[in-house]
Amino acid sequence: MTVSDGGPHVNGGAEATESSTLPMDDGDIYVCQDGPRDAPALLLLHGSASSTRSWDPMVPLLTGSHRVIRIDLLGHGRSAKPADRSYALPDQARRVGAAMDRLGVEHAVVVGHSSGGAVATALAEQRHDLVTALAFINTGPSLDAFIAPESAAFGPSQWPPTDEQLRQFASTGFSRAGYRIPQELLDEVRAMTYHTLTTTMQATRHYMEQQALPDRLTVLGKPLLVIFGEDDRRWRSSSASDYRAVPGAQVVLLPGLGHSPLLEDPPRTATPLLAFTASHAVRVD
Repeated sequence: MTVSDGGPHVNGGAEATESSTLPMDDGDIYVCQDGPRDAPALLLLHGSASSTRSWDPMVPLLTGSHRVIRIDLLGHGRSAKPADRSYALPDQARRVGAAMDRLGVEHAVVVGHSSGGAVATALAEQRHDLVTALAFINTGPSLDAFIAPESAAFGPSQWPPTDEQLRQFASTGFSRAGYRIPQELLDEVRAMTYHTLTTTMQATRHYMEQQALPDRLTVLGKPLLVIFGEDDRRWRSSSASDYRAVPGAQVVLLPGLGHSPLLEDPPRTATPLLAFTASHAVRVD
């Protein structure tokens, strides 16, 4: 069962965007789809304190050859934000898998930005049949690569934060000179609860404390592409080489870009991604 949030919206003429809310046992999940429904599926997973909107600039570059599916993880964006549900990454991945089942998707290349790459890994661990290949955009391989912030952004007494506080909080997510963070992305953070913001971040840390991503990926044996903005201020870009331990992994560094190349330079980010999916996407019969 799906509940529409307003029906289709036109996106670049490829095919209307279809937005819906999928009722789940532990909270409704927001989903949107773009591109031909009979094209190979490409699933995009956002990072912490983000949402499906972080992919908006990339989507028109991908719909020419893919059915592009975006999901707001529980606690984010337009999905539910319950205080009494698990935000552990395996549970987030389970919900993503259930959403893909509801959409009738049997195979997909899964792309994750930042902690979305860890959710994609958890999904591949659970649903080996569903995930045909993985692509990460600025997903740190282990906690050793994390660049700790100089100071805490804000505490519960400062919630909801001001725009100035949000821009300070988000500033390390971008490095391209002159880039201004879109207001809608700041609003998405403010729409979270303090509980969902902190709990989802802690869940990523816990998952990576248990085992580094390259070790998990080596066991899975899935094709892997790693795209990394060289000027990332959240994860050391030199750590991208750690993924070369995964047999066959491709690593692409993007000079002049930071933690969010999907927003800072969508065309340059889409180029290696599309070359990768051309080899690994599964066509619908």
